[in-house]
Amino acid sequence: MKFLDQLADITKKNNSLLCVGLDPDLEKLPAHLHSEKAQVFAFNREIIDATHDLVCAYKVQVAFYSAFAKEEELAQTITYIHEHYPQVPVILDAKRNDISNTASLYVKEAFDRYKADAVTVNPFMGMDSLQPFLEQKDKGIMILCRTSNAGAKDLQDLKIVDGKPLYWHIANKAVKQWNKNNNVLLVIGATYPQELAEIRALTNDMTFLVPGVGAQGGDIEATVRSGINSNGAGLIINSSRTIIYASKEKDFAVAARKIAEQTRDQINQFR
Repeated sequence: MKFLDQLADITKKNNSLLCVGLDPDLEKLPAHLHSEKAQVFAFNREIIDATHDLVCAYKVQVAFYSAFAKEEELAQTITYIHEHYPQVPVILDAKRNDISNTASLYVKEAFDRYKADAVTVNPFMGMDSLQPFLEQKDKGIMILCRTSNAGAKDLQDLKIVDGKPLYWHIANKAVKQWNKNNNVLLVIGATYPQELAEIRALTNDMTFLVPGVGAQGGDIEATVRSGINSNGAGLIINSSRTIIYASKEKDFAVAARKIAEQTRDQINQFR
């Protein structure tokens, strides 16, 4: 099944635009998990079991695993989701790219090694570097456009041609040149609702991965009102730390479910 079809199905089934980011920081894991041989996977498994009926996707950020040599537990996490909740897609947040032959290896990493359903990529090197990703017709290719961090404006706001900022040109190319297989999505931060609205107007019903809600301060109402498409969807709104670290005690999964449910319902309030 194509990623966007899978996303549409689970969005409808769970009535959700919420994506939970599985970003396990070893220093923040509940103390009772420290004795576990695979403590990261144990933590993720409980979060997944507690929230799988509230989400439209899970997102795993590679750095939280590779920095601590936890790649095996990253693979275990994705396999667990696929085996137990196969209707929920998994996004590998890796922000990969390079010249085309190297990009082809990043494709293998994301889709052969980790079996992800979608991956985030950096468009800075242009079309030939994106091509190996774009050829994966059944996968979601999430292109960085207007990111959620404060420093995004340093480059992404630069008006380089026709008075339009760089992020506008990325979105424009995504619509007109890069999306021939209908598998392109854009990454746009919830911390910039005005830009989100501008890009929505340019891209029609294209789907966006929207980080920045929760700990980064993105406003849910502004995000939904600025980014929702004509189908009442088109957004994958990610929240990580606010949900997965709702408690550091043994009840962490129960606490995570409570916050996830509140977040999903708040998003739906403005759809």
